[in-house]
Amino acid sequence: MAGQKRSSNHVTLLDVARASGFSASTVSIVLNSAPLSRYVAAATKERIREAAHALGYHPDAFARSLRRRRSNTIGLMAFDLSDPFCTQIVRGAQTQLNDTRFLPLLMDAQNQRKQFEAYLELLLERRVEGLIVVANWIFAGFQFLSDIEKNNVPVVVVDRDLTTSNIHSVLVDNEAGGYMAIQHLHSLGHTKIAVIRGPGELADSEGRWSGIQRYASESGLTLDPRLVRQLPDAADPSSGFEGGIRLTTELLGTRKGGRKDFTAIVAFDDLTALGAVRALRESGLRVPEDCSVIGFDDILPAAVSSPGITTIRQPMEQMGQIAASWILEAIDSSEKTDLPPASGPKLRLLEPVLIERQSTSPHKNFQ
Repeated sequence: MAGQKRSSNHVTLLDVARASGFSASTVSIVLNSAPLSRYVAAATKERIREAAHALGYHPDAFARSLRRRRSNTIGLMAFDLSDPFCTQIVRGAQTQLNDTRFLPLLMDAQNQRKQFEAYLELLLERRVEGLIVVANWIFAGFQFLSDIEKNNVPVVVVDRDLTTSNIHSVLVDNEAGGYMAIQHLHSLGHTKIAVIRGPGELADSEGRWSGIQRYASESGLTLDPRLVRQLPDAADPSSGFEGGIRLTTELLGTRKGGRKDFTAIVAFDDLTALGAVRALRESGLRVPEDCSVIGFDDILPAAVSSPGITTIRQPMEQMGQIAASWILEAIDSSEKTDLPPASGPKLRLLEPVLIERQSTSPHKNFQ
């Protein structure tokens, strides 16, 4: 093949055929492990494979997908890859897709609805066979599913319950998590507990607040409304940290006679908890000696900070794995029947787990 110029920049079956001395059809049968390959002599197979290896040949997945009318791609839409919560879910989905024929096509909507719409259109144009969406509050009231449903593309949404829209959904049991967080502080003897709620448009916030209120009602714990604050809606994922600083500083303004009115804080998430710790320290207070703080999520910064943040862990990688497995099941079902799945939407609520670290301790008067 010396002196010959290939018709493209990629090594093709024709290039392998010329190098091995066999026909393109024989090369195709061998390299694609077609049923007829069992009739090809072992020496011929070896010669063809050696030629392919020497040339650096790789199968043309694009051409194969055109023949089979399959893209072999799954869209993975993240609301913001700079958010540590989001990245762990993405990792879980990618891990589940390893060793399959599917290539995850990752897109970052950067908390922009218009960007999400544009990416969604691109994914549909590229005939993705499934879509996983890691959602947040930017999708509130946003009807983005009609085009997907019309194209019979299976969809799973992580961190939002959209089963009323006939969409499979995977999320943590936020109410159970909120219940668990305040129960932990109360079990340590804290009765004056401040709460920093999440943004109003975020469904997680309401669930966690409901769990906090339910525990207070069942245990007889009084929640002082003066010690409840709420993070504003914001597209920047780091705003929770800044909000934690600002709202904790406001809460510290409720001190009377030089003493604060609370001995513990339930923060909406770990970033908010880290902000609360910052504000407490800047006010000359120690964590947890003077005030305990608990977060939610269990992102990496919570584990490596000083003090380490006690938190309610979401099984984020597992959420991504479940979402990807449901997509694979739906694709497999449609390939067997050529019809969309007839079953209704599935909802998976995963149990949160309390992770105790150094940011919480018993109240000094606790016996």
